[in-house]
Amino acid sequence: MEPLNIATLAKHFSDESSAWDLVESLRWPDGPVCPYCSKVVKAYRLADALTTTGRKSYRRTWKCASCRRKFSVLVGTIFESTQIRLSKWLMAIYLLSASKNGVAAYELHRTLGVTHKTAWFMVHRIREGMKVAPFSAMFSGTVAADETWVGGKDRNRHAHKRQGHDESEKSIVLSVVSRETGEVRSQVIPDAQGFTLSEAIGRVAAKERTILHTDGWAGYGFIAWEFKGHEFVNHAAGEYARNGVTTNLVEGYFGQFKRSVDGTHHHISKQHTARYLAEFDFRYSTCKISDSERMVKLMGQTSGKRLTYKRLIGKP
Repeated sequence: MEPLNIATLAKHFSDESSAWDLVESLRWPDGPVCPYCSKVVKAYRLADALTTTGRKSYRRTWKCASCRRKFSVLVGTIFESTQIRLSKWLMAIYLLSASKNGVAAYELHRTLGVTHKTAWFMVHRIREGMKVAPFSAMFSGTVAADETWVGGKDRNRHAHKRQGHDESEKSIVLSVVSRETGEVRSQVIPDAQGFTLSEAIGRVAAKERTILHTDGWAGYGFIAWEFKGHEFVNHAAGEYARNGVTTNLVEGYFGQFKRSVDGTHHHISKQHTARYLAEFDFRYSTCKISDSERMVKLMGQTSGKRLTYKRLIGKP
């Protein structure tokens, strides 16, 4: 397959049939896979349906020879039930894959010619596709962990909205970076106490096979015995690296994340912080591969991650 960039994707952006060809080839490199029985079995394409105006629909439908159910390449993915053309989805996915600082919904709204509400829904569905499933590919070896507050600064609020030391509008984020693979996993946590940190790190790292590098926060000291080893640097004493022990990787990630939020999004809500983290984790963890490879990787992990609008906004 030729590298995916603006030049090579141009034909897919302008032709819906070509966009469907590309999505099917990325999701089904070995042929159609039935999303209902999960088998690479013989499937045959049904005749194109007609739109209300009598034209042939650009949507493609297949029928599984095993379970006899109809499906398309969109079923069971972040694209399911979308009314947006796949050509626009491809452009949005490429932009989010290639942009170091992310893409704001308003920018996507202008670029794709869709409403801001539609663009906002699209970027959150793409971020959902960027998520790594819990307990998948657990870290081992040496990892660095640190936590930070994410949210608006109190001094930037109107006087009547300032909360003093009340951080209720902020989120506590814990990030763990693997020194071996360069991957990062971040999550929102309710507090930074030892039990919470232990549980959160345990979701991404195999403790018995992990050497943990942290700062001097007491919460890590309470859980040090759970790991193969624990080393820390004392920031209070001006120590930031010692014999290879450092949390600079995590702090560098936090710096990039916060600068991108300030410059691109300006503000992110506490409700959706986890999805923004998934987006930046994905790009950080794949920074050594090309934009084309990153887009292909993202397209390969869109299954089983459908996000409805009601769930996105928190409605039952």
